[in-house]
Amino acid sequence: MSSRLRNAVSAALIALACLLVPFGALAAWASYGLADTGRYVTAMAPLATDPAVREVVVETVGDGIVAETDAEPPLRPFVRDAVRSFTGTDAFRTAWDSGNRAVHDAVLRAVRDGGGGEVTVDLAPVAAEVKERLAADNVPFASRIPVEHTEVAVLPAAELERLRRGFRALEVAGFWLPVSAAVLAVGGIAVAACRRRAVTAIALGTALGGAFLALAVALGRRLTLADLPDDVHRPAAGAVYDALTQTLRTVSWLLVAVGLAVALGTWLLTRRRQPSAAGTRP
Repeated sequence: MSSRLRNAVSAALIALACLLVPFGALAAWASYGLADTGRYVTAMAPLATDPAVREVVVETVGDGIVAETDAEPPLRPFVRDAVRSFTGTDAFRTAWDSGNRAVHDAVLRAVRDGGGGEVTVDLAPVAAEVKERLAADNVPFASRIPVEHTEVAVLPAAELERLRRGFRALEVAGFWLPVSAAVLAVGGIAVAACRRRAVTAIALGTALGGAFLALAVALGRRLTLADLPDDVHRPAAGAVYDALTQTLRTVSWLLVAVGLAVALGTWLLTRRRQPSAAGTRP
């Protein structure tokens, strides 16, 4: 095989490998990050101390307690103050983790095991835990909080089948896209007439793919928040988006750093060898 043909084949393989890098990272993040309950709960845990998220919890839970207990209007601010105080305790953080785990388990079980109905979760155990903690802290109206087995819908039936198909595709892509990118990169290096140049191309392509991924995450945040209904608290939604994509952002900048470091190392090695090669000429 001529050098020109080898370089052409190598360039094609390297281009495909670099193209798969951001998509492989995105698929792996969704498949092994979002789909793992433990990682999901860990990612969401810091939001229990986020001011915007806590304020949404205060509004939602406070209004729910007022509606269920028929509290008098003058007492309603005290109910909110009590809930706001509760969101700063370890009990709230425990309840927050429990609620996120329950919702994630319910969605994941429906996606993996099948079933055509809407996905619901029984939050009675979480409500019981909150009631117990509030009563222990002598919070007003805590004893009147109802703990009933109420099935809360978290995913409509119409969305379930589409989510199930997407999840299955991500499970396949999350493994095979990174593997394919690695195989193509190795093939591109092996075929290239100048392997050092091929390594540099792969490194720069990886860095470019990481930068593209970081840009996609930032653009996705803007579009996601822009499409939300008017009644959704945008700072809280932004905090949730940032928490879920933290690993993806880290991976994207890691790809940029590693790619540029390898490219720089290869360039320095080339520069170092050039004078040596020139000095050995007769």
